[in-house]
Amino acid sequence: SLGYPVILTREPGGTPIGDRIRAILHDPAHSEILPATEILLYSASRAQIVGQVIRPALEEGKIVICDRYADSTLAYQGYGHGLDLDALRFITAFATGGLVPDLTFYLDLEVEEGLRRKRAAFERGESEWTRMDQKELEFHQRVRQGYLKLAASEPSRWVILNALEPVEVLQMRIRQIVEERLHEAYPGHSQQR
Repeated sequence: SLGYPVILTREPGGTPIGDRIRAILHDPAHSEILPATEILLYSASRAQIVGQVIRPALEEGKIVICDRYADSTLAYQGYGHGLDLDALRFITAFATGGLVPDLTFYLDLEVEEGLRRKRAAFERGESEWTRMDQKELEFHQRVRQGYLKLAASEPSRWVILNALEPVEVLQMRIRQIVEERLHEAYPGHSQQR
C-alpha cells in the first residue's frame, strides 16, 4: 500500500523444484530422513529459490518477503539435531551465495503452545502437519533456544515478538518496524496510498 514493489515467497519451496523437495522433506511418511540429508535437501531448495526468485527480484529493485530462510537451517538442523554449526553456515553460504536478510522477525512462543496452534490449524484444514512438526518436544525446545541465540547474536537484524499478543497487535508492530526500515533504506521514496 506504500508503493514499494514486493514479492512474497516461502521456504522450503517457492519454485517448482523447491516445492517437490518440500513435499519429500515434510511428508510424515519419510521419518527415516537423516539430519545430513535434511540439510542438503533444504539447501538444494534454498539454492533454487535464491537463484530463480530472490536474487532476480532484488536485482529488479523489489523487496522480498520470505516465510523462513537460512536461519531455519541453523535452528532446526544445528540446534535441533546437533549438526555442526560451522559446517551448516558453510553449506548455507554456498546455497545462498552469501545472501542474508536485512530484517528477520521471530514470533516467539512456548513450544507446547506453538505445537497446539499448529495442530489446531491442521485440523481446521488451514495448515499442514509435517514430519518436522511430529518430532519430540525436546527437539522443538532446542530449535526455539537456537532461534533465540541466533537473534541475540544479531540484534540489529532480528526482531523478537511475543506471539501471545493478539494478531492485530503483532501485525501493527511488524508494519511499524518495516515502515521505519523502509524509510531508512529509501529516504526519497514517495508513498502511494
